[in-house]
Amino acid sequence: MPQSRTPRLGAIVLLVASIVGLAIALYAYFTPLTGVNGSLGALVAILATIILAVMALILPALKGNAARNVWRVLILLALAGTFFAALLLHQWWICVAMVVGLIGLILDMALANRTARPAHS
Repeated sequence: MPQSRTPRLGAIVLLVASIVGLAIALYAYFTPLTGVNGSLGALVAILATIILAVMALILPALKGNAARNVWRVLILLALAGTFFAALLLHQWWICVAMVVGLIGLILDMALANRTARPAHS
């Protein structure tokens, strides 16, 4: 894998997790007998996963370390809030998707840190 694409792997994992969370939240919102169909909580989960997907798309485009770190903190807060909302809605698969998103965020931080350091010879 080329070194320029390596830091994007975490953002891709985060994007896929948020899209999967969006699909699950849409299913819960529109399907009868899910217990949360048509509820405000499910709608909030839908909006939160859309925001997470947009944030995941913006993450690789940020240039400065400070901007990326602030953006990562905002993503972490969005992941935690969506996870908590999914817990309250008893939508366990959205919780799983948010944990996978957290793994993607950690991967993004680890790979960006790895590629930023000069190689020791």
